[in-house]
Order: sequence, then C-alpha cells, then structure tokens
Amino acid sequence: MPTAIAVTSPDLVLPAPDPHTPPAAVFSSPDVQPLDDALAHAHRLLDVHGHLVVLYPESLPAAHEQRLHTVRSILESDRIALLRSPLPPLGLAVLARQLCQLSVCDFSPGVLASAARLLAHYVHAGAVLNSVTRLDRVPVGLKTHAKSWLPGSHFAVLAHPVPQLVRIGAGDLEGPDYACHLLVASAAAPSEWVTGTLAAGWQVAAVLEAPLPGYSPGWWGTAKLTEFAAHLSDLSVLYQLVASVRRESCRWCGMELIGDRCGFCASPVPAPELRLPSGGTYS
Repeated sequence: MPTAIAVTSPDLVLPAPDPHTPPAAVFSSPDVQPLDDALAHAHRLLDVHGHLVVLYPESLPAAHEQRLHTVRSILESDRIALLRSPLPPLGLAVLARQLCQLSVCDFSPGVLASAARLLAHYVHAGAVLNSVTRLDRVPVGLKTHAKSWLPGSHFAVLAHPVPQLVRIGAGDLEGPDYACHLLVASAAAPSEWVTGTLAAGWQVAAVLEAPLPGYSPGWWGTAKLTEFAAHLSDLSVLYQLVASVRRESCRWCGMELIGDRCGFCASPVPAPELRLPSGGTYS
C-alpha cells in the first residue's frame, strides 16, 4: 500500500488530479479531534499503509503541533514523519497533493518524506494583499508599510521560494522558468491581477481555483487577500525530479532518503568530508 500522507486541516486537502491519487488524511486540532480518536486514526493508517507522513505549517498553534508529537510518542512509532513546512497554506496544500501523487509510485517512505523539502523549492507561493501592516512572514520595509495606509493600495507578495514584494502597478514578481499550473484561492472573487497579469507573465499552462484555507488570513495578516501557488502538476515530471536525486541511507534510523536531512528522524546527512570511508574507520 502507498505511504499515507496527512495534513492538519480538511481545507488543505485538494481534489485529486486523477483517479489514482489517494486523498490526504487529516489530523484536526485538539478541540475538534479527541486524543483517542487521533491515536486510533494514526493506528489505522499505519496498519493499512505501513508509514505515515504528516505535513503541517510553521504557523500551526502550539497545542496542535504538540498533539502530533504526542500521537507519535504514545504509539512509539518510528514510522511517522512530522514535517514542519515554511510554505504558506495554499502552497502547503499543493505540496501535500504532490506527495499524494507520488505515494502511488515506487518510492520508499523515506524518499517520499525527504522529497517534501525538494518539491517545496518548486512551489512559488504568494498572495495579493490590500495591506502589509500585519505581514510578519515576509520582509517589509517601513516605506511599504506607510504605503499600506494609502486608499486603494494593493501589494503582490511572494513568500516562497525567494521573498519578493511589489506594489501592484509598480513592479512584477519573478516567477518560475518552467511549465506550471497556477492555483488561486480567495474568500471573494479572485484578484484579476493574479488570474490575468500574473498568469500571463508567468506563462502558466492553466489557472485553477480552490477554497481559501482557514489558516490563510492569519498567515498573511489580513482576510482581504487572493492567495496563489504556481506548481508542477504533471506526475511524470514530479517523478523524474525525485528519481534523479542520489539516494542514501540515514546514518541514524536507516531509512532511505534524498537531500541533506532524513524526513523521519530529522538527522542531517554528514558533509562529504565528514563521512567515514568505506572501511568504516579513518586512517
């Protein structure tokens, strides 16, 4: 069975792009999901899928994050990976769906978990905001803060992979240089600047809409926003991207991984000059 992928809110579960992609599971907040229910849910997922990868945002309330660690500790399971992501909510939802797509491929649980950091680099996540006065996750200068008070001001912000901020009409955001889709979410009608100007400038192949995640207003500091995430959608491209990276075994837990950190135990991969030679000892 494919490795189970989970998120921390139902609105981070995007529709599957094809009939073969399983949906992400959900571990809701402690005030919604009692501990016994969370434990039973995790136990069932492990019984069926063998391993579980949980994605959650850096902005997750402390009590909710602690609940995830409590579930893993009580179950005493080294088969649960808890991945804390800096991506904005919509970008995180995109990443979760990409992992769900890849879960049906022939990647081991360790490679799948560590692939989250690789794939995140190819998610261009941002938003159009009417104010940046409460935006604390992207560097904002005092001059820009002052302009937030001007009537009719709107700002385009890219939070990931490289922070950017421009006032709409006075600049453009640098986007991906590869074919991608653009997912857009808004509490009201999406910003025409996103669906028109940005989509054309980034030459996206398709513009799709999704409900605005509940985490988004808090993450961006305002409820008046249009969130967007440009991403790779083709499974064959995602597969090739992950498959092209060298695989190693974690020196701590033994899981297979790609990149510089194990997704399950978070142990870093030693720099090449610090690794033991093939004989196991230094001369």
